[in-house]
Amino acid sequence: MAIELLMPALSPTMEEGTLAKWLVKEGDEISSGDVIAEIETDKATMEFEAVDEGVMGKILVAEGTEGVKVNAPIAVLLEEGEDASAAETVGASAPAPAAEEAPKAETAAPAPAAAAAPAPAAPVAASGERIFASPLARRIAAQKGLDLSAISGSGPKGRIVKADVENATVAPKAEAPKAAAPAAAPAAAAPAGPSADMIAKMYEGREYEEIKLDGMRKTIAARLTEAKQTIPHFYLRRDVQLDALMKFRAELNHQLTGKGVKLSVNDFIIKAVANALQEIPTANAVWAGDRVLQMKASDVAVAVAIEGGLFTPVLKDADMKSLSALSKEMKDLAHRARDRKLAPHEYQGGSFAISNLGMFGIDNFDAIVNPPHAGILAVGTGVKKPVIGEDGEIKVATVMSVTMSVDHRVIDGALGAELLKAIVENLENPVAMLA
Repeated sequence: MAIELLMPALSPTMEEGTLAKWLVKEGDEISSGDVIAEIETDKATMEFEAVDEGVMGKILVAEGTEGVKVNAPIAVLLEEGEDASAAETVGASAPAPAAEEAPKAETAAPAPAAAAAPAPAAPVAASGERIFASPLARRIAAQKGLDLSAISGSGPKGRIVKADVENATVAPKAEAPKAAAPAAAPAAAAPAGPSADMIAKMYEGREYEEIKLDGMRKTIAARLTEAKQTIPHFYLRRDVQLDALMKFRAELNHQLTGKGVKLSVNDFIIKAVANALQEIPTANAVWAGDRVLQMKASDVAVAVAIEGGLFTPVLKDADMKSLSALSKEMKDLAHRARDRKLAPHEYQGGSFAISNLGMFGIDNFDAIVNPPHAGILAVGTGVKKPVIGEDGEIKVATVMSVTMSVDHRVIDGALGAELLKAIVENLENPVAMLA
């Protein structure tokens, strides 16, 4: 029986993607592990590897097709001895990709990266955990009456493949009790505001250019709408005097001239946040639905603007790294982010984020918390201002405004104030921060 190849979930936020390029054609022989296509997610272009072996019988989705839903059939793989008619039978019922459907608020658990996404009817172990197996492996197991939950997978990230089932010596699968029918899901709330058609009609007769949303912009819109609607934000603001930091930075950059390293103010901000999360460990946490996960390491995400959207690459263990190491890593991540060359593990995770618009001359702003992070620090530009010194004298200082947006489910007001105080103290005493 022919095998449907399904659109894989190549990142936790992926709900649909663009089938950018086929690297094989109909009639080509395919081996497990062969890269057969390139798929554009909302963040990057990634390779799609075959799990099963066979012959490419039929390509169902042409390259360049946008809005292909995760788990939608994209091609048919023929097993040994099958002819092209088997591919026609399987492909006849393949649903067309629905590019216009709005992204869902909740994302299904992704399949392992670079592996075909499991079919919707994938088996479930007695413990309730989903079993990841190729369609061919599931079919052979069913024919032999084998329990997939007792078979160890040798495929990518433990996926069960054909060879695992053929070599298995396990007890026959026990008859599973019939599951009760799930309760009907509540009806979705009607979208707020005018529809797209109503808006278009509103501007009828006016000149405008319609810009199609790509996957990244759709995801940003969905995630930030969800964040603003579901996360109870509150905001804490402080001014930071930067004169000591600017002087120390100039000294370090002079010493690092021969090493090709030039530290930015943003590098110091990353280090200050990372150290503060260690000093106030209860604030180094993420929201996990029905619990809070308190993190041990300081993994700090930093927003990087790119054409059409943004990435938030994560600097892991930032508290353990030197300023020069953080500077080099941040420059590399930012460069590859703009080229959309980051791997998913490089922009996922972290417990706290930084968004710096100071280089654009923005004095201050309020950023939106990026779930599951507990907070984000919005950084403005440094400007010369009159301030009153400890001796009561008025002096001119370089002052930078920062605003910390906080998820109140994770961090309360007093705890947030402690965290921001630690960040400010680190920035105003940079030498002590590196001790």
